Amino acid sequence: MKELEERINKDGRVLGKDVLKVDSFLNHQIDPVLMDKMGNEFYQHFKDSGITKVLTVESSGIAPAVMTGLKFEVPVVFARKHKSITLKDDLYTSEVYSFTKKTANHISIAKKYLSADDKVLIIDDFLANGQAVNGLNDIIKDAGASLAGIGIVIEKSFQKGRQLIDKAGIPIYSLARIKAFDNGQVVFEPEND
Repeated sequence: MKELEERINKDGRVLGKDVLKVDSFLNHQIDPVLMDKMGNEFYQHFKDSGITKVLTVESSGIAPAVMTGLKFEVPVVFARKHKSITLKDDLYTSEVYSFTKKTANHISIAKKYLSADDKVLIIDDFLANGQAVNGLNDIIKDAGASLAGIGIVIEKSFQKGRQLIDKAGIPIYSLARIKAFDNGQVVFEPEND
């Protein structure tokens, strides 16, 4: 998605050799117009997949997931990272390691929001090592639901996440694929599919 790549170049900041900070439009402050366009891109790519639910992990995946769910006119379910007094029983859970936070979280979804009848589209903000996608896929399997595909806003293709997804044979579509960070600059893959 050319507009996303341009926004990454304009407002993104490379931190170290493998972290991209995009908090001005994606995961702290959110650009709703850009989110709407992203939701439409995911919809156009997966519209013939029979999607009944969009699934993500809190919190940075919620905005693009909601816009995608709006286009599909289906519910959006997000896995919670922290249990609360209102979310403690009848849960699907999985452990997910956060690359940027360097911590493991147990993610949870109430069983009443995901069933064997669901055909799920995972939407997430970043794909690096594939841990969030693996955790969500574990929950989908536990529910007996089927995974129709994965939509990623920004993929770091120089990390192993894409390889794991391709090896599993899961359809994936990334809006921006980053090949490398070169002296603080983002180098994109030539094709974004």
